Amino acid sequence: MKQLITLTFFLLTFTAFAQKPCEYSANVNDSIGTYKVTNEYLMSEKYFGGSFSYVFFTLAQTDGLPTLNFQLIQKSKDFIKANCFDPNSKVYLQLENGKIVTLKHINQESCGTLIHDEKGFDNRVNTGIFMFLKDNYEDLKKSPVSIMRIKYLTNTEDYILKADLVSEMNAKTYHPNTYFMDNIRCVE
Repeated sequence: MKQLITLTFFLLTFTAFAQKPCEYSANVNDSIGTYKVTNEYLMSEKYFGGSFSYVFFTLAQTDGLPTLNFQLIQKSKDFIKANCFDPNSKVYLQLENGKIVTLKHINQESCGTLIHDEKGFDNRVNTGIFMFLKDNYEDLKKSPVSIMRIKYLTNTEDYILKADLVSEMNAKTYHPNTYFMDNIRCVE
């Protein structure tokens, strides 16, 4: 009887701590190379005075090189200032253990695309690709992220990453502060 209880406890513990499988929006392996991209994940959502702002992350691996794909979507009936990426743009991630992880933007300028919709809103979509640095890549696996700072061409924005974010857009619950701990293994 003790063995049955021990086995049951072990199985329950094992399934409780098992990592969920990686989900990819693209997973290509051909003669040209390999390419994997995780599904989009909501990191930040802001509503203020009729303006909306969303930050999404995906992790990608191209021929063994992991990168972070950053997407900023802004929606407003007022003027939307362009936040441009340039070769000096960076993502700074302050971890809860006090360390700061820096990701560098690739050498490509981007100010996004402005799209007008039928409801009178202007929508600006801006994407950037950021590379991990070897010296701090391992830290992302060990500690949650508390603050994210994005350095654009002309300004800097800070985001507090929550443990639980219930999206008003789709009513799903996200866990932005543990995003890297949960997903970076998918692009290694």
